[in-house]
Amino acid sequence: MSAEQIAVGTGPVDADDVVRVARHGVGVRLAEDAVTEIARSREVVESLASDERAHYGVSTGFGALATTHVPAEMRAQLQRSLIRSHAAGSGPEVERDVIRALMLLRLSTLATGRTGVRVQTARAYAAMLDAGLTPVVREYGSLGCSGDLAPLAHVALALMGEGEVRDADGRLRPAVEALRANGVEPVELAEKEGLALVNGTDGMLGMLVIALADLRRLLTTADVAAAMSVEALMGTDAVFAADLQALRPHPGQADSAANLRALLAGSGVMASHRGPACTRVQDAYSLRCAPQVHGAARDTVAHADAVAGRELASAIDNPVVTVDGRVESNGNFHGAPVGYVLDFLAIAVADVASMSERRTDRFLDVARNHGLPPFLADDPGVDSGHMIAQYTAAGIVSELKRLAVPASVDSIPSSAMQEDHVSMGWAAARKLRRAIDGLTRVLAIEVLTAARALDLRAPLEPAPATAAVRDAVRATGVAGPGPDRHLAPEIDAVVEAVRTGAVLAAAREAIPAHALS
Repeated sequence: MSAEQIAVGTGPVDADDVVRVARHGVGVRLAEDAVTEIARSREVVESLASDERAHYGVSTGFGALATTHVPAEMRAQLQRSLIRSHAAGSGPEVERDVIRALMLLRLSTLATGRTGVRVQTARAYAAMLDAGLTPVVREYGSLGCSGDLAPLAHVALALMGEGEVRDADGRLRPAVEALRANGVEPVELAEKEGLALVNGTDGMLGMLVIALADLRRLLTTADVAAAMSVEALMGTDAVFAADLQALRPHPGQADSAANLRALLAGSGVMASHRGPACTRVQDAYSLRCAPQVHGAARDTVAHADAVAGRELASAIDNPVVTVDGRVESNGNFHGAPVGYVLDFLAIAVADVASMSERRTDRFLDVARNHGLPPFLADDPGVDSGHMIAQYTAAGIVSELKRLAVPASVDSIPSSAMQEDHVSMGWAAARKLRRAIDGLTRVLAIEVLTAARALDLRAPLEPAPATAAVRDAVRATGVAGPGPDRHLAPEIDAVVEAVRTGAVLAAAREAIPAHALS
């Protein structure tokens, strides 16, 4: 774990901090500014603890059992029972970065003082996260309404010292053992606290924030891949001119076109076919319209980022303790705002990948690749070149189209029809993560193929930026053109270079005067 910490409770959590905590092991602490507000709202809850009037989740059951009165002496047990019964997930373990993001966002809501938890409970939650203890959470169980109930319940169960966690080294351990080894005493939940620990959109929001970070990198990488393809396919950069793009003033389109101009600047390949001798009037859509498609995806990311920002500033629980001391039921736990943009992003991901695969395919067809060998093979017929790499990309794109089917249009009523409309936002987030992995792989195959094609254009020299990316591909251990080799490891090497940002870094370093956005 990192020795660095962020303070939670000084204001809304920053999206960059979510990624740092989730993926880079940055620790957390509860800000002292939050303690006073947490304590104040706890006083309100404790004043209701022995109240005979109905207060949802304090003196009543949950969901369809909200009309069931719970006597005062059973109200602490009510919270423990809630966590145990709701920790009902099934399936594979959810990834560590998702759980850490979920925990940070739940802690952020606790720190607002709107949930009624005790200070010691919030501090214990922060300590568990800071120690790098990651509760085992299963993939299935959230309907994205009343919060991500099952995933959050598995985390709360670990806070109680039950269930299992993975420690900072990834070892699976009983929660009580791991907590005490890190100086955290298991929490005996009091009134309202179990409900406060499970009633949020933190899982789907955490996955949205992480996805946005990935997509910003991948969409710029898509511009890099497109530039390599336009260049190696002897296309034109004239269509990316700023004045032509300004005729349709979408901001994402302008940014993508500016990237393409910068990436292709100084290309000897492009210069070789400029002038009156060139008979090509215009390129295929997958080359010519890259800024329009990539730009639309960028604008979709911008919209999703605005939604995420509002959600990061939210305090989601039911009931909530208001600033003036009321305890009120509400519907802010419904995941529709997050679910919609998660689905919207999956559509954009599928389309960007689809266009990338079409550019890859053009390289392999002698009728369309402008003088390159069939399938970029060394000895066509004996060698198959990148023929099956395109099959792999096509198979992924086909799956991405299925993953683009919205989850948020579905709803299965639950809790005896009390929860009769749910968001399925968690499912939307899970499929977006898979889609982003697919886009990474499709772009990597395009970069791998375009790098080979640029080598085959020798002695023509590519642009400084695209040459740098080709060299970065070679630096992964992927050799240049030659007889057929085991291709899967080469694809995997470039996938990792795309995923880590090495491909994008190579392009940026080659053209420091042009900030690729």
